[in-house]
Amino acid sequence: MSQIWLVPAFPLLGFLLNGFFGKFFGKRFVTIIAPAAVGFAFLQSLVLFFEMRAADGHRLVETLYTWMATGSFQVDVAFQVDQLSGLYLLIITGVGFLIHVYSIGYMGAEAGYYRYFAFLNLFIFFMLVLVLGDSFLLMFVGWEGVGLCSYLLIGYYFEKHSAAEACKKAFLFNRVGDFGVLSAVMLIFVTFGTLNFNIVNAEAATQLESGGILVTVITLFLFLGATGKSAQIPLYVWLPDAMEGPTPVSALIHAATMVTAGLYMVARLSHLFVLAPFTMNMIAVIGAATALLAASIALTQTDIKRVLAYSTVSQLGYMFLALGVGAFTAGIFHVMTHAFFKALLFLGSGSVIHAMHHEQDMLRMGALRKKLPVTYLTMLMGTLAIAGIPFFSGFFSKDEILWKAFSSPLGGGGFWLIAFVTAGMTSFYMFRLIYLTFHGESRVDSHTAEHLHESPAVMTVPLVILAVLSVFGGFFGVPHVLNFLPNGMELYFKGFFAQVPETTPGSAAAEIGLMVASVLLAVIAWSLAHRYYSTSLDAVTALRNRLQTTYRLSLNKWYVDELYNAVIVQPGKLFSTFVLWKLIDQNIIDRLVLLPGNVARGVGSGLRLAQNGVLQSYALIFSLGAMLILGFVLL
Repeated sequence: MSQIWLVPAFPLLGFLLNGFFGKFFGKRFVTIIAPAAVGFAFLQSLVLFFEMRAADGHRLVETLYTWMATGSFQVDVAFQVDQLSGLYLLIITGVGFLIHVYSIGYMGAEAGYYRYFAFLNLFIFFMLVLVLGDSFLLMFVGWEGVGLCSYLLIGYYFEKHSAAEACKKAFLFNRVGDFGVLSAVMLIFVTFGTLNFNIVNAEAATQLESGGILVTVITLFLFLGATGKSAQIPLYVWLPDAMEGPTPVSALIHAATMVTAGLYMVARLSHLFVLAPFTMNMIAVIGAATALLAASIALTQTDIKRVLAYSTVSQLGYMFLALGVGAFTAGIFHVMTHAFFKALLFLGSGSVIHAMHHEQDMLRMGALRKKLPVTYLTMLMGTLAIAGIPFFSGFFSKDEILWKAFSSPLGGGGFWLIAFVTAGMTSFYMFRLIYLTFHGESRVDSHTAEHLHESPAVMTVPLVILAVLSVFGGFFGVPHVLNFLPNGMELYFKGFFAQVPETTPGSAAAEIGLMVASVLLAVIAWSLAHRYYSTSLDAVTALRNRLQTTYRLSLNKWYVDELYNAVIVQPGKLFSTFVLWKLIDQNIIDRLVLLPGNVARGVGSGLRLAQNGVLQSYALIFSLGAMLILGFVLL
């Protein structure tokens, strides 16, 4: 027996121990239990991964018990490990373990230390349930669970108004996406009579008409759910605000867990999605638009975590663009490399914030590289990776997406151009972050400058490990055109994803040409960032003054939040106040509820007049009553 259940069981046990006993047993107990729970889950994931690979990629299935059964319909609590879930297991538990270790140093002074780690363990548990479940219902348990945990962890500093608002925002926007998932699940059940992923994928081509209305509606509903979890237009606005939680939480959400759930679901159901070309095109359009929009916002942000947050939204758009053009392998490859370098960048920013006594404004930093050498070098490695500099991990996965966007029959020049421009913007804003934070003149206040120091080893060792993965992690998917290593990702996923019908493949010269162009653009963007931000900020101030309108639009996030507030929030408040509350609640529901009491009170008030205390009146009423009864009986 494969004992798949042990993988989610370890972090669940960590949650129970820390949640119930952490406060009483103390910090050392929590420090041991929380990382160990995820560490053991990682070791078991490795065992299952190699066991699955030894079985030639055949999935491992473990049924624990029957959850519900009625007639021929049955849903089991069953876990499966295949190529997709196996890779996700290693990402979630591996990167999650490093984040747990890092958190020991970052959160060491927090009063709610045990509560933080209990929630962190629970987050890992639900994400593992999401990727291991073999049915829509079990996946949805994990889907809702990570939504709950994101609410708890984003709002960890619940005394702070902005954190309380951010966690509510994340929760509500994800409920919109959940409506899409539940609607799709009901349609799938009606159509297939089952909620098992493997059966739905196997029977999709026979049960549904390619390009038909039903498959289009189902996949659009599923994609609506994915836009919520994976922060795509129009539901992306919660993710940048998620940085209100502790920085390691941001790393966990943005890199290894929640935001990859929507991508996982689309990739898991690739055989369903390829039957809906309209949905596939919509996924590519939304992904490309999100990538470009978020990158344009990241260009001007000064909060170090907010830059990385919008970077995550942009990179997720890249991944959806890949899925939308049928490049499922390339999209999941970028999920993996992004987990390495984005976790590194967020944890690195946490190291900077830790040294700066929780200052997050890059305009108050500068010249930190000598004080924080390990943080600087590791963040530089992550920046080189996300910018697509050869031969860092992001170079391979990003250029694979660019090539597929250009050459796929579902792609085209428009998608490639947007992705190409976005790649240049990514290089610019990331090197802007590096220069503003670590180079140039120091803008640190004198009191903070006196106490600047590198983070402890418990924080820097995870940075070093993630930096190594960010440098070498991409060699697992070297493109065929480079031909110095086999494309391990394609070999790994061979036959797993649905295949998009091939047209005439592009030439090797065209692929190399586009690759060279993207690298040149990244280097040019790097040089521009160096020119404007490496020393004095006078040049960028002059440029900003010339581009005031564009700069203001980008700095204010294109006023999307204000648009939501004007179009949805305020009308919703007015409707709730004057229609739901004052009209329906007060004037209809309250009056209906109070009606029996008012009637009884009125009747009682009338009868009370007869109770006047005069004996003759009582005798008269009694006599008249008796005469009426006798008359009724005798007549």
